[in-house]
This record gives sequence, structure tokens and C-alpha cells, in this order.
Amino acid sequence: MKNAVLKFLRDEQGATAVEYGMIAGLIAAAITVIVGKLGSQLNTVFTSICKAVNNGTAC
Repeated sequence: MKNAVLKFLRDEQGATAVEYGMIAGLIAAAITVIVGKLGSQLNTVFTSICKAVNNGTAC
């Protein structure tokens, strides 16, 4: 019984899955932040282009 418990505690296979899950979560959070900032900057750029082309009548 003692050997089975020690073998279970030394098993690192489950830790690998947890690590991959944490990495995936961090990547998803980073993508969300980047896309949010990029989206607002693109909106500003396209609005200024639209106003320059149409003198603000079509925006």
C-alpha cells in the first residue's frame, strides 16, 4: 500500500496536462488583450480615414 501511494505521488503525468492548460489559458488571455487594443486602434484609424475621404458625411 505504501508503495502504491508513493508511486502515485511521484507520477508527474497529470502535472503536464495542468501545465498545458495553464499555458493555453495565458495565451488566450494575451490574445484577448491584444485583439481588444488592436480593435480600438483600427477603429480610430478607419474613422479618421473615412472622415478624410468623405468630409465626415458617410461616417
